[in-house]
Amino acid sequence: MKTKIFLIIGTLILFTNCAVIRPGEAGVKQTLGKFSDRVSTQGTILYNPLVSRVIKESTQTNNIKLILSLPSKEGLSVNSEISILYRLEQNKIPSVLENLGQDYESIITSVFRSASSDVCAQFFAKDMHSGMRAKIEDEIMIKMKENLEKQADGIDLIAVLMKSIQLPRGLANSIERKLQAEQDAMRMEFVIQQAKLEADRKIIDAEGERDAQKILSEGLTEEIIKIRSIEAFNELSRSQNSKVIITDGKTPFLIETDE
Repeated sequence: MKTKIFLIIGTLILFTNCAVIRPGEAGVKQTLGKFSDRVSTQGTILYNPLVSRVIKESTQTNNIKLILSLPSKEGLSVNSEISILYRLEQNKIPSVLENLGQDYESIITSVFRSASSDVCAQFFAKDMHSGMRAKIEDEIMIKMKENLEKQADGIDLIAVLMKSIQLPRGLANSIERKLQAEQDAMRMEFVIQQAKLEADRKIIDAEGERDAQKILSEGLTEEIIKIRSIEAFNELSRSQNSKVIITDGKTPFLIETDE
């Protein structure tokens, strides 16, 4: 009796295995080549190792890194480091495995190469090094989604990032010279503007001085001059110093003062 029990237990052990699914993973059982529709997460899956196996895939955001030479509208080659961020949709992992297999990253890479060639050929090389780069990245991702959906559903593209753009040496030097010329022009425009402002300020000061002199001259009537003369005589009369004054009786002229 005990022998039969041990035999049964041994048979169960022989024909039963266990797979552990960790956080950030999803497991799909494949039996005789057919994938199960059930996707397991964070737990254990029992299976018969003779006819089945469990395929585990990451459900986290993954990064495919590439270094490619991208074509431009004028026929130049632009070297760039590429990052393709994607994530597998958990419930659609069986569909991805069935249509693309476990080597689906190579499919994503091939789709990117095709999409990037189509999109980048519509832009000039300098656009990839300017504010147009975000637009290029978005258009590549849209093109990739269209192509991937034709092959399999379940790959969620998050972003396409073009990094470390290296323009051809001649073009890079040309762009650098152009930027330097633009900066010099902006600097000269600033200097001219400052000089114009300074000239305007001097004109305003001169006009103010002229108007002040005009107002002053218009205000010096004979009556005011007589009053000022009388005030001057009064001030001189109060002074204790000796003075020699020549006057016509209207206006005093002080020519010497001795203390």
